[in-house]
Amino acid sequence: MDTSSNENIQLFCKSSTQPVGQPSFKTEYSSSKEEQRCCGELKVFLGALSFVYFAKALAEGYLKSTITQIERRFDIPSSLVGVIDGSFEIGNLLVITFVSYFGAKLHRPKIIGTGCLIMGVGTLLIAMPQFFMQQYRYEKYSPFSNSTLSLSPCSLESDNQLPRSVIEKSQSKRNDGCVQTVAIIGPIFGFLLGSLCAKLYVDIGFVNLDHVTITPKDPQWVGAWWLGYLIAGIVSLLAALPFWCLPKSLPRPRSGEDSSSSSEKSKFIMDDHTDYQTPLGEESKIMEMARDFLPSLKNLFGNPLYLLYLCASTVQFNSLFGMVTYKPKYIEQQYGQSSSKANLVIGLINIPAVALGIFSGGIVMKKFRISVYGAAKLYLGSSVLGYLLFISLFALGCENSDVAGLTVSYQGTKPVSYHERALFSDCNSRCKCSETKWEPVCGENGITYASACLAGCQTSTRSGKTLIFYNCTCVGIAASKSGNSSGLVGRCQKDNGCPKMFLYFLVISVITSYTLSLGGIPGYILLLRCIKPQLKSFALGIYTLAIRVLAGIPAPMYFGILIDTSCLKWGFQRCGSKGSCRLYDSDAFRHIYLGLTVMLGTVSIFLSIAVLFTLKKNCVSKHRSFRTKTEGTMVSTRIRKENCTTSDLLLQPNYWPGKETQL
Repeated sequence: MDTSSNENIQLFCKSSTQPVGQPSFKTEYSSSKEEQRCCGELKVFLGALSFVYFAKALAEGYLKSTITQIERRFDIPSSLVGVIDGSFEIGNLLVITFVSYFGAKLHRPKIIGTGCLIMGVGTLLIAMPQFFMQQYRYEKYSPFSNSTLSLSPCSLESDNQLPRSVIEKSQSKRNDGCVQTVAIIGPIFGFLLGSLCAKLYVDIGFVNLDHVTITPKDPQWVGAWWLGYLIAGIVSLLAALPFWCLPKSLPRPRSGEDSSSSSEKSKFIMDDHTDYQTPLGEESKIMEMARDFLPSLKNLFGNPLYLLYLCASTVQFNSLFGMVTYKPKYIEQQYGQSSSKANLVIGLINIPAVALGIFSGGIVMKKFRISVYGAAKLYLGSSVLGYLLFISLFALGCENSDVAGLTVSYQGTKPVSYHERALFSDCNSRCKCSETKWEPVCGENGITYASACLAGCQTSTRSGKTLIFYNCTCVGIAASKSGNSSGLVGRCQKDNGCPKMFLYFLVISVITSYTLSLGGIPGYILLLRCIKPQLKSFALGIYTLAIRVLAGIPAPMYFGILIDTSCLKWGFQRCGSKGSCRLYDSDAFRHIYLGLTVMLGTVSIFLSIAVLFTLKKNCVSKHRSFRTKTEGTMVSTRIRKENCTTSDLLLQPNYWPGKETQL
């Protein structure tokens, strides 16, 4: 299912044809009916395959959109979330190589259907922890009430006080362009579904939502992450149904027998013109195919062009997988946006730009009839320009939020060195506060405090879901005007220039996504044309396996580990172990996230240059070999013609040597 859709369609249409020279007893009418039946079943197969690609891409896109929700719900660091994200690819490791090799010779529709069933069940299992774990518990200051309250957060909060729960007792060629386009649409719907679910409370349907005192903008908010997995799982199960009703193969229409369907064959491989097809009337032997496995693998890795392109793609996908996995988190932390909005802009802006870039690359390749060498240059050029644009994002970051004791001192001066007791000051020394809690309060002075207790607040009032604290001693000492010492629940907004920076970030990000994706189709064409025709399916399987193993699994892990090093304030689980990060150093996060992406991209560019030089060398050597062979053939033909002419003349009765030169 991860190999090319073009291979799926071509192999599905292969079937036994009549031997050459044997008369056909079918009438024109029956031939027309057979062709209509073939086209009808092929359309069904194409539609079903497109739906499978959509379902798979939907699940993958939704997984990326729920990273921050899962991190908060289970109180785990980014490094562990990276392991969860990478584990999504592990299932492919066990079967993808053998499916790509044997699947081309067995009942491919049923193999695809089985894969869909497994994928659907696995997606449903991801949502199961929600139904077996206790409901989400977040910190809150007081029971919900519409009345005005008078309480003292400073004196009520202490080290041994257990947090209250919100829970009261109530308890997811044209056919090949078609399929790839649908595969691009999948992540769009995945991120949009993630945006919708992020607005819904995690325990929706299990609790009375009137008792929920936080909003999606609150740092403690967790959306209904599990709901999208149920939807994606059901979609995958539905996608499996049509494949159990399809035959193993279809008769190829007679009108298409003389068409040059294998136009890519011999465009680059000039020394092998053998047509490798399954013998007619014979079933594939599993053991015979198994014996050819290692020789095929050796043949594949003996191709230096394929090996270099594989390395270049693997490094580049490390860059792209890491970037996409943590992009919603980067938007949230760097620009102060909600999880729902981060997923929305990625789904509506970034992914359509990628789809447009891939489509544009295909149009350019077709319209200008670009050769394989030109495709390699276009692939390299798009990578170079894309990563140059990406570098400009370093200048489009926002400064750290002013958080007392973490990024600024309690007096409001910058900077401050973070250490264990930095959260405590003289203004809150008489309060028995916990340094592990993260219940941010925005002071009237524009500084965020880790909790109302650490802000030294004495009283509070609540009206609906709005909670205001008064007489906050720490806010008063840093107040810039009139000594106002009140505060609101939640973090303060970023500085005034941050919304403008976010807009610039979106523009550059869209252009970069479009530019990088321009090289998608040229790179794919390069991959197909640098291998022998009989190894195409196997080569695509190995390629996909390498991308999954060496990029899809490790990239989210080490990106997450490095991102965790920029954490300023860690949360702690109820058992005392370290939980998820509550606050990041914006500058460090930006440099790690963007720097790692650019570094990997630069390595892939150098490998792509090596691909270009190797391709040029191969093309020149093959052209010389072909030219020498052609010239040799022409010389031998001319000599044979001269010999034949001389012998013919000698046989003529009126011919003698020297006749042409005699006056």
